[in-house]
Amino acid sequence: MNMQISRANIKTFSLVATFCIGVIFSSCKKQTKYEYEVNNEDVLPANVSKTRVKTTDQYVAILYANLFQKALSSNNLFTISQCFESVGDQILARQVLIANLMKKTGVIIPTSTDMNNDLDNFINDTYVRFYVRNPTESEKAYLKKMIQDDPNLTPELIYVAFALSDEYVYY
Repeated sequence: MNMQISRANIKTFSLVATFCIGVIFSSCKKQTKYEYEVNNEDVLPANVSKTRVKTTDQYVAILYANLFQKALSSNNLFTISQCFESVGDQILARQVLIANLMKKTGVIIPTSTDMNNDLDNFINDTYVRFYVRNPTESEKAYLKKMIQDDPNLTPELIYVAFALSDEYVYY
């Protein structure tokens, strides 16, 4: 058998060899590992660690301390707790307790003017005072917008809302 090697065969062979060598070398590259520096962020709700319900004594004592910035005497705590527990509807009992405490002299609440002059500070102080934590950015924005949109919203109403909230009942 006489085989003649033509120029077309050499070009084809050379093209196929170049392609195969190119594929081999390009597929054997070590992949570079990309590392992105991302901060770890908690995406859980701010109140996720509050899982235990306050006892009646805890609720009354903490509420009094939040509103008056001083401790409630043990005699008054006992009396209020007994009245509180004698009511079957605990939400109603909380509402009545808060309403009665808000009427007393000595409650430390900022004025509406003070609240509106420094909303960011008022919001931060209220969250720390009632929830013992800083507000998230979305909580700040929501409450700030609500206060700005409603001129009838007073610090007293905001304090009542915080004291009646589900998060306030837990610690």
